[in-house]
Amino acid sequence: MPHAEAPSHVADFAAFIQASPSSYHAAAEVARLLAEAGWTEQDETADWDASPGGHYLIRDGAIMAWWVPANAGVGSGFRIVGSHTDSPGFKLKPDPTYGAAGWQQVGVEIYGGPLLGSWTDRELGIAGRVVTPKGEQILVSTDAVMRIPQLAIHLNRSVNEEGLKLDRQAHLQPIFSVRRPDLRVLDLVMSFVEHDDGGELTADDVAGHDLFAFDTARPKLFGADDEFLACTKIDNLSSVHSSVIALLNVDDTDGHIAVMAAFDHEEVGSNSRSGACGPLLEDVLWRTANALGATDEQYHQMLQRSSCISADAGHAVHPNYVGSHDPVNRPLINEGPLLKINANQRYASDAVGETLWRRACAVAGVPTQTFVSNNAIPCGSTIGPLTATRMGITTVDVGVPVLGMHSAREMCGVDDLYHLTRALLAYWSGA
Repeated sequence: MPHAEAPSHVADFAAFIQASPSSYHAAAEVARLLAEAGWTEQDETADWDASPGGHYLIRDGAIMAWWVPANAGVGSGFRIVGSHTDSPGFKLKPDPTYGAAGWQQVGVEIYGGPLLGSWTDRELGIAGRVVTPKGEQILVSTDAVMRIPQLAIHLNRSVNEEGLKLDRQAHLQPIFSVRRPDLRVLDLVMSFVEHDDGGELTADDVAGHDLFAFDTARPKLFGADDEFLACTKIDNLSSVHSSVIALLNVDDTDGHIAVMAAFDHEEVGSNSRSGACGPLLEDVLWRTANALGATDEQYHQMLQRSSCISADAGHAVHPNYVGSHDPVNRPLINEGPLLKINANQRYASDAVGETLWRRACAVAGVPTQTFVSNNAIPCGSTIGPLTATRMGITTVDVGVPVLGMHSAREMCGVDDLYHLTRALLAYWSGA
């Protein structure tokens, strides 16, 4: 049976998922939660505020938040939890209106490494941001408006024996209408926007856009005891949600500055101004230290008192593909968040970071499990090694175990979501 407090926590996570169909929406939803709790938004073009209390900023699809205790100073360090707001899927092309054989289609590029077959035969929406010629940024999210239908088995008799083969250009352009050559995709998207002046916006009001497909199916609990959750974007909104809930419940950081860093573009390499390879985290740490009166030398001393938990979903052992996993380390769903280790530094965990994580879990009273890859199947990576390399601080990689990672609809455990939040709270509270 799930932990007594886990169901209410997972219901809150499900609401967070529904409010976050794109990285831009996820950042905005975190900001909304922080603002409602009295946190102050930092304007990056203004003088930096390092006064006691909570602060945050949004940069595109990323959000940074930091809590400055009353006794913070140049002798403090930073306790950082890093995650990412984006998920694999499909991004709309600049002029996304396509068509073939009387159908109207949406032109998309593949974003990151989705399980392509899982995106077929689902009702998909479009979400993200559009920018007007005057530079106004508008978040938009549609209802279910498109679908990628598979070819019927009668026309592809060998699909079950030879496997589904999807050409990335020819087979993955969603359909959104039929015999409507006059209808533009962006007109359809803008029909879901309520403008301040009550007027209608059209594609002509869009100078640029960052729009993505998303699965419109609602999160759903299932299993013999409702112990599992199925929904979109568990990788990695599970970590973003756990981070913000933990941060909002911190009341004593032992004199250190608690930092939440939710980056964008992790799924495509993190090379952007809002990604982990960019200057965003360093900007926040340096400007906070400087506002507290730190010299350059004292700032670097603060970094050496700092640490980072890189929180990103990981793999549970799959019962139908046991041979794809390490023969000894086989984590299960609802047995605790993962400690992720890789000898080739695809994860940043080392013995010092492992000790830090195990101590936080012990203080929180939650279990943890170890994930190590099968040697024949190289693992992915996270923002952990990027952060350790850029900032030179101890970093450990963790995350909830998942089945079906990078599917349009992934699966995780109710208890694991709750336990990750408790462990992050213990870390920020000085464990």
